[in-house]
Amino acid sequence: MVTWIRENRIAAGLLLVLRFYLGWKWLDAGWHKLTGGFDAAGFLKGAIEKPVADHATGDLIYPTFTAFLKHFALPNVKLFNILIPLGEFLIGVGLILGCLTAAAAFFGLLMNFMFLFAGTISTNPWMILLGLFIVVAGANAGKFGADFYVLPFLKNTLAKLGRRGEFGKKIGNGKHRTT
Repeated sequence: MVTWIRENRIAAGLLLVLRFYLGWKWLDAGWHKLTGGFDAAGFLKGAIEKPVADHATGDLIYPTFTAFLKHFALPNVKLFNILIPLGEFLIGVGLILGCLTAAAAFFGLLMNFMFLFAGTISTNPWMILLGLFIVVAGANAGKFGADFYVLPFLKNTLAKLGRRGEFGKKIGNGKHRTT
């Protein structure tokens, strides 16, 4: 199954439809936040005041995440007011265009999990499930998209940088000198 989703052209076509759907969800959410005066302060305060806890014991399920929200995210809410909508919008663009598709899906998964850790269920489990298919598919998820051109370009560029030696410097006649 994994080989099929990672290499088959029919799977790439199905992933294209999945990418468009998931990308639209992210793009739409990000656009509304970018244009609608998004403020994460209320969400963060709610997640801190009412964290995800065990119903029987009252113990926090994600105490380190709650501490992160309290001691980093809330004091830096202005940064998060930019990062969240911009991140959602760029994830959507990446998925729709099929550009750095697996990376876009990975960051989408990361955001979905952060929302779940904060106690928001909503569509996050569904988006995680769909995003996992894209991440597992890797490059095949963007075969019918910009990744067809972008990934080979990046691979060649990184290979050239790697051949230049340590810190990208050529020494002598182009051969690498070792110490």
